[in-house]
Amino acid sequence: MDLGIDGRVALVTGASQGIGRAIAAELAREGARVAISSRSREKIDLAATEIGATGFVLDSADLDAVPGLVASVEEALGPVDILVCNTGGPPGDPDPLGFTREQWETAYRTLVLAQMALVERVIPGMRERGFGRIVNVASTSVREPIGNLMLSNAHRASMITAFKTLARAIGGDGVTLNTVLPGRIATERAYSMSGSPEEAEAAAAREVPAGRMGTPEEMAAAAVFFCSARAAYVTGETLAVDGGLTRSI
Repeated sequence: MDLGIDGRVALVTGASQGIGRAIAAELAREGARVAISSRSREKIDLAATEIGATGFVLDSADLDAVPGLVASVEEALGPVDILVCNTGGPPGDPDPLGFTREQWETAYRTLVLAQMALVERVIPGMRERGFGRIVNVASTSVREPIGNLMLSNAHRASMITAFKTLARAIGGDGVTLNTVLPGRIATERAYSMSGSPEEAEAAAAREVPAGRMGTPEEMAAAAVFFCSARAAYVTGETLAVDGGLTRSI
């Protein structure tokens, strides 16, 4: 299937590893001109070299750095046609009341304000050109909260309603906003939250209907479809990629 994004400029944040890296790699394979960002210059340059992208440094907690990042991408590659908002999750704690105000504020900055700063920066140009694809990487916790991930549960859910609101406002301008919801995907974060890769894989074998963890590449396939010209009539939606784990409709 031709996804119709050959030559399009894509920016993927949090893309030095895991799901973000896999999405960026898939976009590059589809012919997009890909910019990737993360906090570490060393890691992002290595990933960029390996997947054929251009690396930029961005700390998602630094909201003032967002305009400079987008300007640098546009100078190097051209106006951003595709934006994938991806960021690592905040810390977990089995006690939902066990987080400090500073942790709440940091989670809000990285999971909500940073994503909105990026969206606000790229949408005007997308609307002028009549094409734009914005995808947020959230979590199945927005449908079924995960007990030890209070910060992620609360903040990622707010972006679902934000994207739905924006999708309705600009749906006639050729710009779409959609969200993918990773379930148990084989990433370093998922492994660390379970204690070890072996424990994570064993739990998935017991609990996920598909009988295993998903791969970052399987997540990327879903996300990149939302980035495509083919997905022009899909906006304001959320898609769980979880092997059937979530029970909610």
